[in-house]
Amino acid sequence: MARNSSLRQRFRRFSFGVPWNLLLITAGALCVAFAIKSLAAPFGLLTGGMSGLGLLCYYLMPAISPGWWYFLLNIPVFALGWVSVSRRFILYSLYGMAAVTLFIELIHYTVPIRDIWLAVIACGACMGLGTGLAMRSLGSTGGVDILAVLCKERYNVSIGTFDFWFNVLVFAVGFAFLELNAMLYSLAMTLIISLVTDYCLKVFSGRIMVLVISDKPREVLDAVLRQLDRGATVLAARGGYTGQDKEVVLTMINSVQVKRLEELVYSIDERAFTIMGSGFHVLGEGFSPRKVY
Repeated sequence: MARNSSLRQRFRRFSFGVPWNLLLITAGALCVAFAIKSLAAPFGLLTGGMSGLGLLCYYLMPAISPGWWYFLLNIPVFALGWVSVSRRFILYSLYGMAAVTLFIELIHYTVPIRDIWLAVIACGACMGLGTGLAMRSLGSTGGVDILAVLCKERYNVSIGTFDFWFNVLVFAVGFAFLELNAMLYSLAMTLIISLVTDYCLKVFSGRIMVLVISDKPREVLDAVLRQLDRGATVLAARGGYTGQDKEVVLTMINSVQVKRLEELVYSIDERAFTIMGSGFHVLGEGFSPRKVY
């Protein structure tokens, strides 16, 4: 038991450290670069964000590769962000931007797909996965995220609102200069990117809040602390019908631990009342680190 607890503690420290964040950003950058170079560019598709702007510039001025367009467009963004955004976020994002650029230049493979709808689905899934992985780190792959933070701090414009209008501008220019069919396919692709990104974030950071009402709260608390290795809080409560004072155990777990918690609780008290709610985003030790912009 002590050995398992020690291993979990080591993994938690690792997940808050530099190597884990660089691993997430690198994996995300590889997925994003593959989606751009091997799926989007061969079919003339347009992604959102700074990568979409880079592809748009590439389609209009193909003398410069998509990777270098992405790099050049990010230079003024990082120059602005250096004085207004946290150094940690900027440095991680700088690495992410450089990794995307490098991977785009190194990848020379085109996925042998003829059906453009298959390309739209594959590119959207790959781009969404890469974006989701990068967003789980303490940085990003550069571009729009930094501009969005700047606008939020200076003009009180929410990050989501800025991202939306930035993409509206990119696609408006795209509709003016690119083929209509390609732009309509690109709009469908951005929807897939958004759905996959949200799913990745939920899978990695979604947590389940559990309230256990039991006649043996101390035994339940001890099981949560020692056998699940999770923190817990004891809340003072009163039964609405009986008027009796009770202690309620509150804890946060991940989806993998649900069945284990059920077994522990009902092996202690068969008449326990358990309430579970999903979809919570938890910051703190043992869960997700806070992302500082």
